[in-house]
Amino acid sequence: MNGPGDDARDDTTPSHIGTDVDIEALASACRDDAMATNQRRVLVFAGDRDAGIDAAFDTVRGADVPDDEVTFVTSRDGFRFHRVEPVHASKLLGTTRSIVVLDCHDAFSPNALGRVAGAVDGGGLLVLLTPSLDEWPARHDQFDERLAVPPYSLDDVTDRFRSRLVATLRDHPGIAVVNLDTHTLERDGTHEQGLHFDVPDAFVPTKHVFPTRAYEDCLTADQSETLAALEALRTPGNAVVVEADRGRGKSSAAGLAAGSLAAEGKRVVVTAPGTQNAAEVFERAERLLAELGELASREQYGLTSNAGGRVHFVPPTDVESALDDCDALVVDEAAALSVRLLTSFLDAPAVAFCTTVRGYEGAGRGFAVRFRGHLDDSEFDVSDVRLDHPIRYAAGDPLESWTFRALLLDARPPVGQLVADATTESVEYRTFTADDLLADEHLLREVFGLLVLAHYRTEPDDLARLLDAPNLTIRALTHEGHVVSVALLAREGGLDEETRDHVYFGGRIRGNMLPDVFTSQLRDEDAGIPVGYRVMRIATHHAVRSHGLGSRLLTEIRGEFAGEADYLGVGFGATPELLSFWEDNDYGAVYLSTTRNDTSGEHSVLMLRPLSEAGRELADRHTGYFETRTIDMLSDLLSNLDPDVVRGALRATRSPYTPELSAYEWRTVASAAYGPGLSSIALGAFRRLAVAYLTSPGELDERQERLVVRKVLQAHSWDDVADELEYHSTSQAMRALGTAFQPIVDRFGTPEAHGERDRYLD
Repeated sequence: MNGPGDDARDDTTPSHIGTDVDIEALASACRDDAMATNQRRVLVFAGDRDAGIDAAFDTVRGADVPDDEVTFVTSRDGFRFHRVEPVHASKLLGTTRSIVVLDCHDAFSPNALGRVAGAVDGGGLLVLLTPSLDEWPARHDQFDERLAVPPYSLDDVTDRFRSRLVATLRDHPGIAVVNLDTHTLERDGTHEQGLHFDVPDAFVPTKHVFPTRAYEDCLTADQSETLAALEALRTPGNAVVVEADRGRGKSSAAGLAAGSLAAEGKRVVVTAPGTQNAAEVFERAERLLAELGELASREQYGLTSNAGGRVHFVPPTDVESALDDCDALVVDEAAALSVRLLTSFLDAPAVAFCTTVRGYEGAGRGFAVRFRGHLDDSEFDVSDVRLDHPIRYAAGDPLESWTFRALLLDARPPVGQLVADATTESVEYRTFTADDLLADEHLLREVFGLLVLAHYRTEPDDLARLLDAPNLTIRALTHEGHVVSVALLAREGGLDEETRDHVYFGGRIRGNMLPDVFTSQLRDEDAGIPVGYRVMRIATHHAVRSHGLGSRLLTEIRGEFAGEADYLGVGFGATPELLSFWEDNDYGAVYLSTTRNDTSGEHSVLMLRPLSEAGRELADRHTGYFETRTIDMLSDLLSNLDPDVVRGALRATRSPYTPELSAYEWRTVASAAYGPGLSSIALGAFRRLAVAYLTSPGELDERQERLVVRKVLQAHSWDDVADELEYHSTSQAMRALGTAFQPIVDRFGTPEAHGERDRYLD
């Protein structure tokens, strides 16, 4: 017999599956069932890997699917079919296949499953090649190795996620299971629809501005209505929010709108978390322009029309600088982007926010909770449209409902009315183990649903980490049994000397973000010794935000871990609001990244809250490093950082910076503040004093503090500073800086400084 996946295999090659199961007949029946309902079906071949690959070949033949409509997602090679490595499964996002075979034997991940499931077309089959379902949960693979973060080993990683996954495979409708070891059919995958779903047909509105051809390319009434709503982008001052589950055609509608706008000469900027997320937008825009005879040129993620219009992709972090040269902005997968980035997009002339409500790409509810208020407070006229009917497969599709269930893509926090009365006095502090979550599906959904809202991009892998990673633990507040606030904590540190040396000499370490940064970047070879707990995510139900529940949860966590750990820590994209929240909870800033995160568009900040003497020594060391380093970074790598982030980060340090100035420097500063002196004569002295003040602010108002940051620390030109801070002239801004330094000299100055000051006062 030829080897698994060998191209030499043909119809005459006997399958070594036992005669008890006719794989080709099973595949044919599942395919017919799927085609008859325009839904998808799942075939699971559990057991020996080589036998599973042979069974997959039999499936392709039995389903009578052309080779070019098949993709194998596997680390094995040698197939005649299109093959994708599991780590590159995202390449299938936005594509459609009749059969996708996912090899789950050595490189399985929840992310890969979420990505490939969405690529199966209506009437198609998802084929899973798994170890024996009885044995699979206990088997460790490459994904488990990623969960075994130091100091934990692979033996510490549990099997809860796969146990739950296997349970869903055994009882969810539309899933056939073949036991390859016993040559038996455990489930045949038959699925009676039960309900008939009518999908309204697409239509051409009586009154429309976009080309008729664009509406003729719509597949459902939902798409027609969405395209009609997107006509508002022709006029500045309009914003359109498009929400849909996966597979409803929102990206196609956005592409038709972008192509229509370009056909009339409009300049359209398209952005998304990655270029693959925007592929469908460009495909539909290009096709429409070609059908209209308006396609002048095509580049990778760039289209030009005969009318001079264009559609081009811009990464999220570069959009702000591209808005002056566009007529409309289309944001696809908006829920996967940070609030800071989304808010910056409000400077566009017109904008469409397209977001997935339930799916791999992001959480639409998180978009609504975290960003919608900014949009509603803007000057845009906002309209909403939602797509409910699937495009590529019929409603009620069992593969869609199974992936929602298995990966918790539809997880939600409790209904707002159930927790609206929660207060800091009414809640109970709870520890939830992974076993607790696995045993209570309702609890798991509430916890994971809140965590989804806490972050702009939650992945299926995060569910497996929550259930199986040995370094993670959950703490929560509940109100009448419902979760209202939750924190996901990661144990870090406590590393042996060999591991610490590995990091110090350039290696990386998984799951230990704070020790990794402190050791590798900040050159602190002892940073991995103390044990800490990093707050990976914290979320409070949107119905009771700003009620003090998040702070109450952090207080309880601090009390619990005070005798167990050396510190609590956190890392996040720095905004003034978040810095203030963590400072109020006694966390001190110790690090600020010099580059923006590609997805969030924000600079990361690390903060510590010591719990022991070792933790205090660590925090004190890095507070000092941070304050000293900031003096140099702000005039160079961080010269364009938001001044309010600078103010918030320096204010959030745990101890004030102590400036050291010579007698000459003090005279220079005092004469510039109170007399005819110039700040440019002693820039270093002014910067040290600025950091000293900002780490213990008090006398200056916000505008004065921004002036100190922009001019002294970030070295912006006087013209730019005067313009940004709305001074009438550069000379007025210069005088304002001198005035701002007067209370600084008064508070920090030495007798020599005060003597120099008094000369001008006298």
